[in-house]
Amino acid sequence: MDSSAESSSVVGGRRGDLIERLRRSPVLGDGAMGSMLMSGGGKWTVPEELNFEAPERVRAVHAAYVAAGSELVVTNSFGGSPAKLALVGLEAKAVECNRLAASLAREAAGEGVWVGGSIGPTGRFLEPLGDLTLAEAEAGFALQATALEAGGADLIVVETMSSLEEAAAAVRAAKHSCGLPVVCTMTFEATGRPGEFRTMMGVSVEQLLELVTLGADAIGVNCGQGPAAMLEVVQQIRALDSGVPLIAQPNAGAPRLEAGKAVYDVSPAVLGEFAARARDLGVALIGACCGSSPAHIQAMAEVLRS
Repeated sequence: MDSSAESSSVVGGRRGDLIERLRRSPVLGDGAMGSMLMSGGGKWTVPEELNFEAPERVRAVHAAYVAAGSELVVTNSFGGSPAKLALVGLEAKAVECNRLAASLAREAAGEGVWVGGSIGPTGRFLEPLGDLTLAEAEAGFALQATALEAGGADLIVVETMSSLEEAAAAVRAAKHSCGLPVVCTMTFEATGRPGEFRTMMGVSVEQLLELVTLGADAIGVNCGQGPAAMLEVVQQIRALDSGVPLIAQPNAGAPRLEAGKAVYDVSPAVLGEFAARARDLGVALIGACCGSSPAHIQAMAEVLRS
């Protein structure tokens, strides 16, 4: 059955429940936002700044993914926490930044495609390793979640986390501050020991289960790895039998610099093969991360529809 046709049907003018759909059949997400915006050039400090300065560029990236077959697009708010925006002097615009990010995605997605409100790491260490208190972090994540909901998001996507404490703070804050489902992915890297993967902060794959106890509606892995290594992580997460849907979003390979620009070597066809294998492993939300493009998503969509 054509999975996109199933999810794109709108009952009563509204999208169906995403988590319920994930339990029945795979949903295709989108690909990279930051690298897509970077390819367009221009002067800006962080991608979120373009929500104000060039909203048409952000909207166009979302629209390109929808046209390629994405059933869910994720907002340009990855670095939209007040703590992260403070690093570039934009913390006073945090509410507007996140609300606008969600509304731009919603405009491009229409009513038949889900919008995930992205919440990424703050870029700072929590106490006692750093100066960011847990209360400050949670307040910032709650601000993001409520603003993303107000802008039209269907769920909150906590993503690319390395610290279990920060991931837990984001999941907890989102669950308590808004009425949307909350999913969470962490970024795992090979440790050099056979079959072992951990985050940069030493979190094991097994510790993902702690996020489920906090109410995460789906868990998984994104970024950090190309498709081959990510499939190993997926198999380990699947073995945990968490009871919630599984997410996997690999990079388009490892970047290398050419003429000062990051180049990713994994082709759309290879990510298409990843999509098929991820589906066979029971992954419910399949997408891509850094270096990917609408061409990669289109290849994945063609495989998942066949």
